[in-house]
Amino acid sequence: MVRKTKEDAELTRKRIINSARAVFLARGVSRSTLEHIAAHAEVTRGAVYWHFKNKTDIFHAIRDQVFLPLIDRMDDSLTLASDEDPLTQIENSLCVTFDDLNNNIEMRQTYEIMMIKCEYVDEFSLVLQQILSNCSSITGKIKLAYERAEQQNLLACKHTPLALALDTHLFFGGLLHMWVKDADGSMFRNQAKELIKSHINLRRKQ
Repeated sequence: MVRKTKEDAELTRKRIINSARAVFLARGVSRSTLEHIAAHAEVTRGAVYWHFKNKTDIFHAIRDQVFLPLIDRMDDSLTLASDEDPLTQIENSLCVTFDDLNNNIEMRQTYEIMMIKCEYVDEFSLVLQQILSNCSSITGKIKLAYERAEQQNLLACKHTPLALALDTHLFFGGLLHMWVKDADGSMFRNQAKELIKSHINLRRKQ
């Protein structure tokens, strides 16, 4: 019975998260309330409060579903030994993110919420700082790959691994934003991988 209760609670939590994603996507984060989320999830407002302190807490849960796997994957693809050269590791790691976006509707919706459906003001200003912290972590992982590329004499330019990592992360972030906004795929969605390949080739010694 206890196990069943825990399973039911986890299912309710997941239903609230999925409903919040749908509500945020439809209404925008600032115009969404816990009442909207509870109604969509077909639970009471008290049930929402049982699992989450407030709307910001729900937003964190939605965001973590995307960012934590992304950071874990970059740990594996950028920091572990591989038969691929470091520049190819960076290229493949960035390309896999867009593969995931193409194949995972929840991931696409979450990025759309974070990038164009949320105003990072008031209580959400702290969320923005946490997103920036995650971005700093990703930059650090890319920097390690560029350091290996420098050691292997693969780089065509004299910029430091940190400068290259910052440039790549800013390029990647900008491409993500434009990919999310390009809903009909007429500008960026269909050529994201080619743009990533060109970005890396500009750094590769020929």
